[in-house]
Amino acid sequence: MHDRPNRTDTDLLGIYLNDHLAGATLGTDRARSLAEAEAERDPALADAVGPLSDEIAEDRADLVRIMRSLDVPVRRYKIVAGRLAERAGRLKANGRIVRRSPLTPVVELELLRLGVEAKVAVWRTLRRLADADDRLDPVRLDGLLGRADRQLDTLEQLRLRQVDETFKPRAEALVTAR
Repeated sequence: MHDRPNRTDTDLLGIYLNDHLAGATLGTDRARSLAEAEAERDPALADAVGPLSDEIAEDRADLVRIMRSLDVPVRRYKIVAGRLAERAGRLKANGRIVRRSPLTPVVELELLRLGVEAKVAVWRTLRRLADADDRLDPVRLDGLLGRADRQLDTLEQLRLRQVDETFKPRAEALVTAR
């Protein structure tokens, strides 16, 4: 059977929001995993990521509430796909077999930052639609956009700190070896 030629905007919006829900699921799991993994190695990073992890989970819950208000059904298989993708991402080669590489937090912070950028896109899309759809609360969406912007700033600060910590000692060792 082929696609229906006359999909409704609601059908397309449902696909779009469910795809973002899968990404939000991945991001929520990744943020929690990063905070837990860094608790012993870098407590300052874990302490900074912990509250972000909570906010990312709240944002995911807000997305589910918005989907319900729009009568968009949650596609569970996409949530499962998001969780599987997050777990598969943990298996990537990082130069270490048994323990975490010093590079891992840099890459994970970059992935979280990309996820938050995608979240900004969905909030902006919904904010634009709110002008014509009274089921969407523009004030709430503005608040979600503001929070996402703050998350981006925090993640970038953490990423840069981690970059300095990860690469600076090696650069200094190269200079002293000359």
